[in-house]
Amino acid sequence: MRITTTDTAHYLETGHYRLTVSRTDPSAELEGWMTLNLLASVNTAAGRDETYETLPPVLDRRDGTVVFDFPQRTTGWEAKTVRLTCTPETIALQVRVEGNGVLSDVTLMGGRAVLNTRASGTFRTGLHARGVFSPTPAHPIQVVRPVSVPVALTVVGDASPGRLHAVFSPPPLVLAFGKEAPAGATEVPDGDWLGASVRAGIADLTFTELAYEPLDGGALLRFDYEGHTEVRGAWTSPAVVFRAASSPWEAISHHRDDLVTHGLAPEGPVRERHAWWSEPLFCGWGAQCARADGRSPVELSRQDLYDEWLARIEEHGIVPGTIVIDDRWQLTYGDPEPDEAKWPALREWIAARHARGQRVLLWWRAWSPEGLPAQECVTDAGGRAVAADPSNPAYRQRISAVMERLLGDLGADGFKVDFTQWSPSGSHLKAYGTAWGPALLHELLATLYDAAKAVKSDALMITHTPHPAFADVSDMIRLNDVLEYDAAGDLVPAVDQLRYRHAVATRAMPGHLVDTDQWPMPSRADWLAYAEAQPELGVPALYYVESIDNTREPITGADLRQIAEWWRR
Repeated sequence: MRITTTDTAHYLETGHYRLTVSRTDPSAELEGWMTLNLLASVNTAAGRDETYETLPPVLDRRDGTVVFDFPQRTTGWEAKTVRLTCTPETIALQVRVEGNGVLSDVTLMGGRAVLNTRASGTFRTGLHARGVFSPTPAHPIQVVRPVSVPVALTVVGDASPGRLHAVFSPPPLVLAFGKEAPAGATEVPDGDWLGASVRAGIADLTFTELAYEPLDGGALLRFDYEGHTEVRGAWTSPAVVFRAASSPWEAISHHRDDLVTHGLAPEGPVRERHAWWSEPLFCGWGAQCARADGRSPVELSRQDLYDEWLARIEEHGIVPGTIVIDDRWQLTYGDPEPDEAKWPALREWIAARHARGQRVLLWWRAWSPEGLPAQECVTDAGGRAVAADPSNPAYRQRISAVMERLLGDLGADGFKVDFTQWSPSGSHLKAYGTAWGPALLHELLATLYDAAKAVKSDALMITHTPHPAFADVSDMIRLNDVLEYDAAGDLVPAVDQLRYRHAVATRAMPGHLVDTDQWPMPSRADWLAYAEAQPELGVPALYYVESIDNTREPITGADLRQIAEWWRR
């Protein structure tokens, strides 16, 4: 790395990037990509953090790196420093504060200030890109969106307007900026890219959402801590790491490799992979939805119907290695036991499937407080149970007993864990421990995972959490529910969504199996195209048996025989 210094700037050239660091104001020009604003705000429950004086940067060379520290005088803290740590390939941006406080939200790449020029308000990084890639499926579908459109990477969401962006929860925490304007809903333009990823391990993932907030040619990143992270003495934010990439897929790989290199994510799965995990799946949810006809699909998670559906597909040559019993086989979500009105002999049913060489997974609704005492839950200001609380020892003890019951006594072989996006969110919520956001979700999944493996070492745990730091609490990554429309209101082919999600998951967690899912399908033609692609992209999963729920188009014996042939390839 070569540094040239003048009265007004430091010029750093590494062969991978050129960076001009101002000595007169808090900014740095990353050539071709952005004018980095080097303000930051570390807001607390007590009020906003506003910088009122910026000092010249301090340059330091250490261990093959170049560090630029930008001291700032602030209303919220005894001291605040924004740091750029430069290696030959990367630039890491973070903020450090000294003092005491409870974090509300933190911004990087900009913040609130009164500058030495007397300009005041919120300042942002200037962007020279035209598109921003998001690794999380969202609605409307736009894999690469205009750089002026926001992105949320989060563990909080549902199907309500403005909240359908947690299909992966959490996704890999990485954005990628491109020079070309976005085209189709799932198309990724060629050319150079700049990755911007979050370097943080589980212990530091205590924010519920990372938001990319663009406005008028600028943007900043906001980490929402919701008043659940306390600072005593000093605190350093997660780093945002910038690195050039040949594609967004490479940017995701860089993100994963960076976390592994810094000891913040496992190199791969932490448990032995068992051969039966790779066998094709049958999940009854699509069949339940197609048969519902005005009823709730959860009423149709029934032993007699699953026998009927499995018999039909077997008649046409489809014998899945694993069967997923979907919502709602259980009486309550939080402390599940079989609903004997629907599954009168589940233990015997599972044993019969085992005798046929098949395994059985149970659908698990994450976070649900249903059936749990409020003392084992995250609660709201009125004391109402909002979510199961994995930081509570009593809940963890309950889960150990549940796993003994379901995997030991009942004989099930694992779980398809759903609804991780219902992570608790709110500054007034109360939990037993201090973890929040992805850190609390990881604690929840670790509770399930470890308890399951203690009972049955080959139990299969499927989640939709393709963040590299979650590699130790999942055996297989599910690509989750298919969405429908792009920003123009046009249907996006389901198979295109499959390929995009597969690319994200396999770059973020390359050692994990992929559950390709299969619901919902917009038409029979889409379903067949999706089914044909599944075997090459992961573990194929069949959801439909009789008809497509959205269109009522019938599924023929020839259709099922075709899928059986695709599975045999």
